[in-house]
Amino acid sequence: MTTDCRSARRGGSGMRRAAWLAATLLLGACSVLPKAEPVDTFLLPFAPAPAAVTATPLPVSLRVAKPASGVHLAGQRIVVIPQDNQVSVYQGASWSEPAPVLMRDRLIDALRADGRIAALSSDEARLQADYEIVSDLRAFQSEYRGGVPEAVVRLDARLVERESRRILASRTFTSGERATASDVPAVVNALGVASTRLATEVATWAVDEIRQTPLRQ
Repeated sequence: MTTDCRSARRGGSGMRRAAWLAATLLLGACSVLPKAEPVDTFLLPFAPAPAAVTATPLPVSLRVAKPASGVHLAGQRIVVIPQDNQVSVYQGASWSEPAPVLMRDRLIDALRADGRIAALSSDEARLQADYEIVSDLRAFQSEYRGGVPEAVVRLDARLVERESRRILASRTFTSGERATASDVPAVVNALGVASTRLATEVATWAVDEIRQTPLRQ
């Protein structure tokens, strides 16, 4: 019995030494891991929007849903296509929010600037609405053309009647803006201009379609 106890103690001491050695090796490994890449975070810039239409707001509510997107546009990295069919991102740069969220918020800003819809909301609040804009974000990136980056934003939009889930209208919108330089801030500014222009077009289209739809009693 005594011999067994001494063996157990020696075994426990050996296990402690092994654990200490493993921890020491792990700390050594952690010290040689590459440091995290510093990242600059960019807001989507605003561009001057047309003045609000001077008309009585329509007595309807409209919800804007976050666009669906492919994996390459779902995150916060700023996407660039340096050549055909090759998708990359700008190193050390990211958006403040994922691209679909930026596009949804830009659409709401454009509808608010238009001023012809009485009540606006987003899919975050899940409020009751008469109509909804649902969409697919096909492009939100810079594309090199002739050695110069151009901001490209493309959106497949659908105007849906909420109660019946009927699609009232659908349309594809595309907006491009040539960057003034090849650096990231210039590309970000170009994407701000392109997204604002596209959102303004979507807002005008959606309001005009709603105006032509008979109101349900």
